[in-house]
Amino acid sequence: MENNYTVLARKYRSQDFESLIGQDVLVKTLTTAINTGRIAHAYIFTGIRGTGKTSTARILAKALNCLSSDKATSKPCGVCENCRAIAAGQHIDVMEIDAASHTGVDNMREILDAALYRPTNARYKVYIIDEVHMLTTSAFNALLKTLEEPPQHVIFILATTEIRKVPVTILSRCQRFDLARVPVETLKKHFAWVAEQEKVELSDGANELLARAADGSVRDGLSLLDQAIAQTGGHVDESAVLDMLKRTDRGTIVNFMKTVLSGDVNVALTKLDEIYNNGADLTMLLTDMMEWTHWATRMHPSLRLQDATSSPYTADQRETIRKINETITLNTLSRIWQVMVASVPELQASSNQKQCFDMLIVRLMHIADMPSIPEMLKQAPAKTEEKKTEPVAVEKPKYLEIKTKESLGEELQKAREIVLFSHYNSNLEIIEFEEGKIKYFDRQNDKNFTQKLALWLKDNTGKNWTLERVENATGEQTISEHKKAEVAADPMVASAMDLFDDAEIVNISK
Repeated sequence: MENNYTVLARKYRSQDFESLIGQDVLVKTLTTAINTGRIAHAYIFTGIRGTGKTSTARILAKALNCLSSDKATSKPCGVCENCRAIAAGQHIDVMEIDAASHTGVDNMREILDAALYRPTNARYKVYIIDEVHMLTTSAFNALLKTLEEPPQHVIFILATTEIRKVPVTILSRCQRFDLARVPVETLKKHFAWVAEQEKVELSDGANELLARAADGSVRDGLSLLDQAIAQTGGHVDESAVLDMLKRTDRGTIVNFMKTVLSGDVNVALTKLDEIYNNGADLTMLLTDMMEWTHWATRMHPSLRLQDATSSPYTADQRETIRKINETITLNTLSRIWQVMVASVPELQASSNQKQCFDMLIVRLMHIADMPSIPEMLKQAPAKTEEKKTEPVAVEKPKYLEIKTKESLGEELQKAREIVLFSHYNSNLEIIEFEEGKIKYFDRQNDKNFTQKLALWLKDNTGKNWTLERVENATGEQTISEHKKAEVAADPMVASAMDLFDDAEIVNISK
């Protein structure tokens, strides 16, 4: 049986510059160039799939060859013989070439040899090379010279989703246009119009879901709308689209994240089981949770960026997020985001996604409860020191008694000798230390430091100290490095450091 149905993505494909969706800058530039006769010999269109690269190439080919005018026009009629043949992909002078199946140098040479001959029925011979990044290096090299100085009757239009794979030598010979992702609001208007033309009921909630799921691609969105119409018989509502996309509605996501941040593991895992048993795709669930975390971060009061009108949540849902934000810190949201991002490849590689997701939820809940690293350092148990019994009613001695390298650092800090303290703690590899004598290597080789420290010791201990500076490093830890090593060895701090890649202790304060 013959199938005459045309999918929406093809049926509503843009046929002129006015109907090209979401590419205003591109349209303005090309129409102005055509109207002023400044037509380039080579163009390259780049962007994600479904934004109109090939459609724009066809429209440009029609504009160059439309028979309604005696020259190129920015408003092709769409009904003349040339326009109809180009739209159908059947014009003898407009060749659409799939670079994925014509990758070799021999294929390219055949094209370039044919380009030498004048067009049969059109003003220009137009070569539309789709996914041009798939060409081999040899094919690119064969194209170079002709692309730079083609015959006057030839126009090259290249299209690619991977612009970084196209050699710079090719790019430099073309006018480049980057097709932007189509905004959600623009997609919603277009989908609503298509639904009206198709006499289909499309709810606002369903339209919103389809537009966001399209991720800036008109073709992807229309394919999803086509699928939703086929599934529902023409009454497309939010629940049907959610079921089709295997996604959970945003109200459920908001409540689920509220549960996760509450700290009740049992309730959170029970809620996850319920969502999973209802058919949710766990990869999409993680995407929705990341979306929630992103918007919760943007709405957090500490950032003072609380204008969330562009967020995908309703007013009630935004109010719930604001209340949640009153109980959590920006630091917590940041840690949650990091764990979620790290879990994306883990979830994709897992043979049992449900088990992987259970462990992710447990991890998130413990992170939510965990204090920040500075708070952990404050809570870390200090090393036990021998209690020093001080005699009662004994006057404080006039001079300091400094018997260890650590006590010297402490006294410098107490005296607020910040420069001496910082240099002593961070740059000195102390080889020997006894009262009245220090032997050390100075990593910064500060020749004035010895004199300054000796003077301070004389004034505060009442004794002359011998400070011996050696010329070669010994590999000894500085006092600062030794303290960091001690703190890092603490089990609580070590567990905190393991949570994050490349974590390091930057500073230690009492």
